[in-house]
Amino acid sequence: MIEQREQEWLSDFAAKAVESTGRPDPEEPDSIRTCYQRDRDRILHSKPFRRLKHKTQVFLDPQGDHYRTRLTHTLEVAQVARTIGRALRLNEDLIEAIALGHDVGHTPFGHAGESALDQALQEHGGEPSRFRHYEQSLRIVDHLAKLNLSEETRAGIGGHSKGRADLSAFDGDPTSTLEAAVVRVSDRIAYLNHDMDDAIRSGIIDHVPEEFQRIGDRHSRRVGAMVEDVITHSLDQPRIVFSTEMLESLNWTKEWLFDHVYLKYPQVIPEIPKAQALVRELFGYYVQPGNLPEGYEGVQGAVDYLSGMTDRFAIAIFTDLRLPQGWR
Repeated sequence: MIEQREQEWLSDFAAKAVESTGRPDPEEPDSIRTCYQRDRDRILHSKPFRRLKHKTQVFLDPQGDHYRTRLTHTLEVAQVARTIGRALRLNEDLIEAIALGHDVGHTPFGHAGESALDQALQEHGGEPSRFRHYEQSLRIVDHLAKLNLSEETRAGIGGHSKGRADLSAFDGDPTSTLEAAVVRVSDRIAYLNHDMDDAIRSGIIDHVPEEFQRIGDRHSRRVGAMVEDVITHSLDQPRIVFSTEMLESLNWTKEWLFDHVYLKYPQVIPEIPKAQALVRELFGYYVQPGNLPEGYEGVQGAVDYLSGMTDRFAIAIFTDLRLPQGWR
């Protein structure tokens, strides 16, 4: 019945569950849920998803309760993406599955931890030679959590990240599905807005730049304006696209945040280099033979074990390994 309703209601450009190319290991279909609903549920109930609540988004170990974590970021991305997807009559279940799984591969300590682990891998040599959280997210759902997700969900998780690159007129083109493209742009909408909000809260910046203010005079209006813009310009189109003016504003704001927040924060907050040193230290320990727990092996095992840690678990492990008992 659900699959029939999808055929009747969803856009011609939407991914229908009945048309999925399947899973790496074929399974019997569920009697109630479509394949994408099952993907969503598997991610939601997985241990890697639960660990996101204790992983840094941007601001490390903040002393307030209102800063975003990697989990709340994920939930904001999912809600923005579902709003866009519903308006465009795309498959909300596939959108939600991709959104919930898109960051499960993040290291402890946010992007600072990611860059530290990437640097450690480059210095060590061998394979893997680099660390990318989106590649690790796909590895987690495939090999570590063994969720056996649909190919469309896997493609969306593995292809969501833009890094520092500008959004372009081609980012809405479906490399896999329009649903994946929606999550990709929703990630940018979510973090531009909530990182600006958290940066003001932290005191690292004292104002919202005028270019960003022109989109809307407060957080909710800016999110709403971005969502409305992408819906208006993508309706009944085979791609997801912003207006030229909005695209320019988003890219300008992203660069402003890099210059005034993301690159400045490690320079003025001494805990960031300390956290990065901790990640490199743990990698150096676990990459040595015999130091990994059972089930992990070699350089890839060290990456898998370390990237799966929450902030507090990484700190606890480091304390056990490096501090004398009487100092703890």
